Amino acid sequence: MANSLKSAQFLMDSRLAGAAHGSAEACFELGVAYSCGTGGMPIDLVEAHKWFNLAARGGSEAGQSMRAEIAEEMTAREIAEAQRQARAWIVATEVRAA
Repeated sequence: MANSLKSAQFLMDSRLAGAAHGSAEACFELGVAYSCGTGGMPIDLVEAHKWFNLAARGGSEAGQSMRAEIAEEMTAREIAEAQRQARAWIVATEVRAA
């Protein structure tokens, strides 16, 4: 079990680094991890929507599609929270890049 947690953490760390550099693919992979529970990640549709939203913003058609798909399973409040978190990520990464 400890190895699967380490591999999940490595997956997250490497994808977060890519996402911070604007990789739509890394954002999409984070969305998949949170929507499916990949590598022992907890399923979290708010986090998944956030990452799919960021992937879509980066030009990922798959991100757009998956964002729409999971939005059907979410409340309006959850979607609003995911959008707020996506905006906060954009602001935080733009500040670091400046």
